[in-house]
Amino acid sequence: MDLMDPTDTFIAIRHLLKHYTEGDLRRTIFADLTLDIPRGQFVALLGQSGSGKSTLLNLLGGIDLPDAGQIRIDDLTLTDLSEIERTRFRRRHIGFVFQFFNLIPTLTAGENLLLPLELNGLASLDRRDRAMELLDNVGLGNRRHSFPERLSGGEQQRLAIVRALVHDPLLLLADEPTGNLDTATGERILDLLLTLHQRAATTIVMVTHSREVAARADRILMVDGGYLREVQ
Repeated sequence: MDLMDPTDTFIAIRHLLKHYTEGDLRRTIFADLTLDIPRGQFVALLGQSGSGKSTLLNLLGGIDLPDAGQIRIDDLTLTDLSEIERTRFRRRHIGFVFQFFNLIPTLTAGENLLLPLELNGLASLDRRDRAMELLDNVGLGNRRHSFPERLSGGEQQRLAIVRALVHDPLLLLADEPTGNLDTATGERILDLLLTLHQRAATTIVMVTHSREVAARADRILMVDGGYLREVQ
């Protein structure tokens, strides 16, 4: 199945095959998957548990490799890189937002935010000042010296989102970013994500179980039986 959009293609997936072996069984996750995602598009992925949504994020992030096929992001073929090269690409050009925040408990909010800059050698004074302004913009400026355990779930997720965007990634991958939050907090987090997305024109691929959340995206794809189909 081909889902093509010729307008400024940013992610190009070609003839992707991924399977897992469970005992004597070979379980196909994706079979000959081809997909184009334009630059700056916000894509929501729906599908049943185990359908391959998170697997696709791992493939796009270079955490996992397909059994066959090609993934190209911007002008770079991710599937041709070594593990070290994929790690460097992921660190510099991809941001991740997870359901359970993945903040480092021994670092303050400010230190968690600055970590991607430090890892990428981008922690100039100007970039650090900009990071703190970003923290102010999401209402956490007065919590920069607080450790994650002192933050509410919504505050932790706000911090996780700005940490994922602080190094200006080409691509943001979000795995159920509102799934562990109450409805009201989840709505505020989604509003924040959309606002930051619109400001930076970052391409986003987000896994969600919620059609209400997915409806806020530019495009909805359903992962079903090893393929993707458009949802109107």
